[in-house]
Amino acid sequence: MIEFLAALAYDPVAFVYGAFPWGEGDLKGQEPQVWQLDLLADVRDGLKVPGQVIREAVASGHGIGKSALVAWLVLWAIATHEDTRGVVTANTDTQLKSKTWPELARWYERFIAKELFTYTATAIFSNEPGHERTWRVDAIPWNEHHSESFAGLHNQGKRILLVFDEASAIANVIWEVAEGALTDRDTEVVWCAFGNPTRTSGRFYDCFHRDRALWHTRQVDSRSVAISNKELIAEWARTRGEDSDFFKVRVRGVFPSASELQFISSALVEAAVQRVVHPHEFDFAPAVIGVDPAWTGEDSLEVFLRQGSMCRHLASYEKNDDDVYMAERIAYLEDKYHAVSVNIDQGYGTGIYSVGRNMGRAWHLVSFAGKPRDDYYANKRAEMWGDMKEWIKSVGALPDDEELRDDLTGPEAFVNGSGRLQLESKADMKKRGLASPNKADALALTFAFPVRASPRARGAAMCNTVYDPFA
Repeated sequence: MIEFLAALAYDPVAFVYGAFPWGEGDLKGQEPQVWQLDLLADVRDGLKVPGQVIREAVASGHGIGKSALVAWLVLWAIATHEDTRGVVTANTDTQLKSKTWPELARWYERFIAKELFTYTATAIFSNEPGHERTWRVDAIPWNEHHSESFAGLHNQGKRILLVFDEASAIANVIWEVAEGALTDRDTEVVWCAFGNPTRTSGRFYDCFHRDRALWHTRQVDSRSVAISNKELIAEWARTRGEDSDFFKVRVRGVFPSASELQFISSALVEAAVQRVVHPHEFDFAPAVIGVDPAWTGEDSLEVFLRQGSMCRHLASYEKNDDDVYMAERIAYLEDKYHAVSVNIDQGYGTGIYSVGRNMGRAWHLVSFAGKPRDDYYANKRAEMWGDMKEWIKSVGALPDDEELRDDLTGPEAFVNGSGRLQLESKADMKKRGLASPNKADALALTFAFPVRASPRARGAAMCNTVYDPFA
């Protein structure tokens, strides 16, 4: 048996055919799917190149046999190479414990060499005396605050297996820490990421876009797999439509136009960037300024102007504690653009607001957690973003600013326990590895309160002093 397994160390395809009793018992009439064999062949071919890190990413619909493939990879990796180490994780502890790891148990029971290994609820390891800690694969829930389990995944000169299941929802920091395992010299490293393509951001999305040169990727349509539920898929096609984001994600294995939780889609933003407005279409409208003060040391204070269907980024300042200087700069911009309202985020803007009040400025301090006018929203921030989204969808023209694009499309939204729409917090975005959306929040602040043009602003427009805010 040991000689048989050793002969399959570099051929996971042959291993799958030889390690399980195909055609017998509950495997009667069953066989590996084409896409599964293709991925195993990629791993086999990658092992032929010394020192190459094998990276496989699969975006798929439901019911394609993904968990079975994960089980095969684990059993092949641990059974054919002495002192293999590995980690399997998933988007949630529930997914890992109730779906991913139990599937391994089913294939372990069918495995012809199961007597050589011990399976538990959290690990599979060798029965060879003295190798219980060095020859094992563990099921480890991820936690961005305690990533040591991934940081310590080194196995110099041997084999490492890393599997991410439902990878779209695994935090960026876990991906980054896991990459440390790739630095071991003369080590076989196999890293596989699987999942429904639910999000249009994050490291799983990057595998198919920004980092596609590093990953071998495939998108598996559930309709192309013999074992999928064709009746349910046909029902989804009728009720949801084959071009819907739901069908793209759950069946076609295609990234959606907007992630399932994404509040403002990339498509809406791109349409607004392409929208052209002329001065006579907005110069009569009141100008409003939004100020989002710096949140942490790496953030910046952002100032945005909105006037009717036009908006413009006015200024960006590094975080500092000189409230007097910042208040003077905002007052200057208020006068220059004849703004009828200046709205400042209360979070870090209280000092700036106080200085402005002492200067005789009637600025508004806005609490993101404050009560909204519309009970549909959980708080003031969600309401402002909701109004901004409608403006972008209908009349708003956005500047061609990549940072603003990312800010607008980054936050996710959900219905909270009270049945109200809530926007993802800046802190939660940072946990996902995304930057704080300071520019978008500054623009959203221009929607904090209804405004009307003051006589001063109307007179300025008539004499063309605000004719072109871009000047």
